[in-house]
Amino acid sequence: MSNVELLSPAGNFEKLKIALAYGADAVYAGVSHFSLRIRSGKEFTYESFEEAINYTHAQGKHLHATVNGFPFNAQIPLLEKHIERVAAMKPDAFIVAAPGVIKLAHKIAPQIPIHLSTQANVLSYLDAEVYSDMGVKRIIAAREVSLKDLEQIKKHLPHLELEVFVHGSMCFAYSGRCLISSVQSGRVSNRGSCANDCRFPYTLYAHNEESGTLFRIEESEEGTHIMNAKDLNLSAHVKEILDSGVIDSLKIEGRTKSSYYVGITTKTYRQAIEDYYANQFDAAKYTAELDTTKNRGFSDGYLVNRPFEKNDTQNLAHSISEGTHQVVAQVDEDGATCLCKDVLSLHVNYDLVMPAHLKLEAMDNDIGTIFEEEGLWKISFKKLQTPNGKLFDEIHSGNVNAIVMPTPLPGFTFLRAKVKG
Repeated sequence: MSNVELLSPAGNFEKLKIALAYGADAVYAGVSHFSLRIRSGKEFTYESFEEAINYTHAQGKHLHATVNGFPFNAQIPLLEKHIERVAAMKPDAFIVAAPGVIKLAHKIAPQIPIHLSTQANVLSYLDAEVYSDMGVKRIIAAREVSLKDLEQIKKHLPHLELEVFVHGSMCFAYSGRCLISSVQSGRVSNRGSCANDCRFPYTLYAHNEESGTLFRIEESEEGTHIMNAKDLNLSAHVKEILDSGVIDSLKIEGRTKSSYYVGITTKTYRQAIEDYYANQFDAAKYTAELDTTKNRGFSDGYLVNRPFEKNDTQNLAHSISEGTHQVVAQVDEDGATCLCKDVLSLHVNYDLVMPAHLKLEAMDNDIGTIFEEEGLWKISFKKLQTPNGKLFDEIHSGNVNAIVMPTPLPGFTFLRAKVKG
């Protein structure tokens, strides 16, 4: 078996470039309302999506196109045209959820491999066999499936590729089969417009129908986040997953998450994979790095534990928490300047987080200093200067002035600072 694939989210063209730069073997992305992430689907036009596919292929990597929504009857003619148009761009796979769309994609574009979305909820080799008989090349397993069950699927269907989610948001419902958003706001989650109603705080009541008594139940003044799932983080279990020998692809969720999230998660799981094959696996290192991203608290989900064995998968206090670090700036693609994302100040040491396998050299000039300290590369500015010479004492997020770097850095490098407290 060849080395496992690392598959990262590409919510827009820049995030696609970041994912590839930080070590992804493949990315997944979509265009239009036939993707389960309408917000990210709108980030690509058909023209830019084709450009993204060509960019990915030029680096010898793969792009999987999402066509994983559940269409209404009225949408089918438009869906047919969509599949035909995207297929002409030669993506490496279609990610599809509905059996009818699988059949339609095979009819219109038989040359494009089909990967079955996690939305199809495959839990057993019986279901996997049905989809395999339909021509599906890869199953993206339900997030509720266990590693032992995946071993059984591979045993019965050794030709079938298996892909698992290892990181990102977890759905309150069963592999995304949710109607809460539809009921409360009319936004249909299984067609890409989920409003994330499970993340909201709710006030709970107990009502006695006979007496009409109504009691308000509350954990705090803000209400309780009763449906708010923690985020998935299986970085500490990568060795266990790869030891099984049955997983072909590790997938990171997050097409609507930040560029920093895409970069850090991709780089960390790339490191974990490479360390595994080099017999240098270090779970604590990956955990610490992923803690720098914003999250709702982490859980290791259900792949390595049965659901009834878990009692810590919900965050009842709040729906978002800060990571251990804050991104303060992002270096532009050309490496010459950066844009502020938080607060950028003079004479402050910021960590530098670079794309995978890139190295720096220490330097010092009138603009700033780049140096290595305790194994981490850092930067400190003596001047916050725009390309046309305008100077600032401090830059805040929202300021669109590009700031000159002391020396060109790798494109998409992040500057970050540890959060105080």
